[in-house]
Amino acid sequence: MKAAFLVGKRVYRVREAPDPVAPEDGIVLAVEACGVCGSDLRRWHEGPPDGPGSIVGLPGIIAGHEVGGTVVAAGRAVRDYAVGDRLAVAPDIHCGSCFYCRRGLYNLCDSLHFLGISPGYPGGFAERLILTHEVLTLGIVHRIPEGLSSLHAALAEPLSSVLACHDKAGTDLDHTVVVMGAGPIGCLHVAIAKSRGARVIISEPSETRLAMARRFRPDAALSETGEAFVAQVRALTEGRGADIVICANPVAATQAQAVEAVRKGGRVVLFGGLPKATPMTTLDANRIHYGDIEVVGAFSYHPTMHALALDVLSRRLIPADDLITHTYPLDEIATAFEVASTGEGLKVVITP
Repeated sequence: MKAAFLVGKRVYRVREAPDPVAPEDGIVLAVEACGVCGSDLRRWHEGPPDGPGSIVGLPGIIAGHEVGGTVVAAGRAVRDYAVGDRLAVAPDIHCGSCFYCRRGLYNLCDSLHFLGISPGYPGGFAERLILTHEVLTLGIVHRIPEGLSSLHAALAEPLSSVLACHDKAGTDLDHTVVVMGAGPIGCLHVAIAKSRGARVIISEPSETRLAMARRFRPDAALSETGEAFVAQVRALTEGRGADIVICANPVAATQAQAVEAVRKGGRVVLFGGLPKATPMTTLDANRIHYGDIEVVGAFSYHPTMHALALDVLSRRLIPADDLITHTYPLDEIATAFEVASTGEGLKVVITP
């Protein structure tokens, strides 16, 4: 099979690799679509991590964790899946036994591993992907609904995080929600907040990104930053500030602005992680304290959210074709990552 190996900073090599064989208790998936995530872009910029590679004897790692495909082989002990089944796969593999797993908080598992991210767990930037017994029992795998393409099903993974975020934030009909960042995740936040009945303001300094975000019909689109941004939000909310502000980008400055733009008693959600080299931020603690403001994190999701995301996509509640702006075959993965890094499109998907 062909697989794309990340071998250095901003360097992918497409190579022939051994055809995977289904374990007795696992399956082999023919990958038909695998989205390029923000974490994939960060890893591309940083280069492969230290540790064991994805395939013995071949350098580099196989990334990719937003997967849709079809089962082409199944081990003798597999009962729940069969050749021909169409599956969507998310990266998380929890242990099932730690403090958090025993309470159903699988996204907080103490021993969490990720397909396409953790060393030794090959991902979906390849023609074939082995799903071991560990993945099938402790990972996130769901059947793709009838009529939903593998291309659109690959969006279920990022959509799952967004759905979980709004469930946690309690987004409702009487809320004004500000989404900071108009990348593919920000646009998903706009779509889901609107589907829950909220009034939505999108904030993005890039006019190119802002233009694409307007496809998702926010009630207002702001390009201002800093104090001007805060003033605009207050002007659009009768001087109060937004009920919910979601930081959907990796920029620390927007987190400080979010605390200024939210109303008293409102909620700020830190959805986008900051770069590992610069993870610190500064927030106005007095405004948080005296304004009774909640600042919460939002990371990953319960596996049920992945099933819900597939249902949402199947019911066409999300304009998937507006989100996916570029598709590339595996041989053109280098171009795909260059395009994704420029921000000239929204969602880029590899179609092995």
